[in-house]
Amino acid sequence: MPEAKRNPKTIGRLALLLGLVAAVALGLFIYSGIHGRVEAATTLQHETEQAAIEDVIVVDPKAAAPIDEVVLPGETQPYVNSPIYARTNGYLVKWFYDIGAKVKQGDLLAVIDTPELDKQLLQAQADLETAKSNLALSKTTADRWQGLVKTRSVSQQATDQAVDNLSATQASVDSYAANVRRLQDLVSFEKVYAPFDGVITVRNTDTGWLINAGAASPSAELFQLAQTSTLRIFVAVPEVYSRAARVGSTATLALDEFPNETFHGKVTRTSESIDLASRTLNTEIDVDNPTGQLLPGAYVHVHLKLPSQTRSVIIPANTLLFRSEGLRVGVVRNGHAQLTPITIGVDYGQSVQVTSGLTLKDQVIVSPSDSLISGTPVRITKTTAGTTQ
Repeated sequence: MPEAKRNPKTIGRLALLLGLVAAVALGLFIYSGIHGRVEAATTLQHETEQAAIEDVIVVDPKAAAPIDEVVLPGETQPYVNSPIYARTNGYLVKWFYDIGAKVKQGDLLAVIDTPELDKQLLQAQADLETAKSNLALSKTTADRWQGLVKTRSVSQQATDQAVDNLSATQASVDSYAANVRRLQDLVSFEKVYAPFDGVITVRNTDTGWLINAGAASPSAELFQLAQTSTLRIFVAVPEVYSRAARVGSTATLALDEFPNETFHGKVTRTSESIDLASRTLNTEIDVDNPTGQLLPGAYVHVHLKLPSQTRSVIIPANTLLFRSEGLRVGVVRNGHAQLTPITIGVDYGQSVQVTSGLTLKDQVIVSPSDSLISGTPVRITKTTAGTTQ
């Protein structure tokens, strides 16, 4: 009997124990499932974040030599260069100076024969003499009528008509005289004179050629006269070196045909404006050339001193990004890419000189993607040495 009474309790306890064990097992199963999913989600998120980080190769900028001057190309030009055209039509009788001849202001360069114009002048002079005779007769008639009208021998209307005829005849004389002066001026253009001291650089005519007045075409010019005692040199100075183009400063000139000589010019004026297309400052340099040693059209290396030394670095050309807002490079900072504006000094082809925007400590991204933006996470996979120039 006692054993029979204890069996139900034992069975209940066993059932409760089994229920607790099953609940714990179910809880462990549920926990392990949830934990596994959380761990898998965390792993997937980490892998996604790692995949989103762009692998990049960076290069270290190399120091360039300090810049204390800039060398720019230029071309010598005459201080004054003037084409000489004929002012009248005719045939060239004779020319007196050929290319290379030095002339003075007022020297006779050529003579043009204008037979039609000469005859027009003779006719105009004859017409003027006729008009003067008519004027004298009209003046005598007007004076006589004005005297007779006082004695009432002629009517006032006839007198007024005589006076008006005198005024009209005087106007005719003035007109014919003006025409004579015009033709005399044209006849004076038969002789072509040098407008200033200089050198004949072009002779584009010869004896017997038909000459047309004016500058209707480039071939119509008779001569070209250049003033070479002073030469001009126009230089396009990059914006970054525009401080070197100070009006009044001295420029050193080197020419290939004079390897052991240097010449000195002076910056006389600038455009005072940066050209938006080329980002350069148009600068004029004048150089004295009293002996004519320097020839117009010669290629010149222009050395301009900078007011202070400029520190710069060299980076490969494949690091550059051309954006609408300007030139940029990608720099890795704190694991993220930063687009940095830079200023280019000299383009060496495979590499470029950067005068502002970078330091030697910067890590510059090589061949950055066009979609690169500031703040993009990046991972450095390789660091290469920069190119020196």
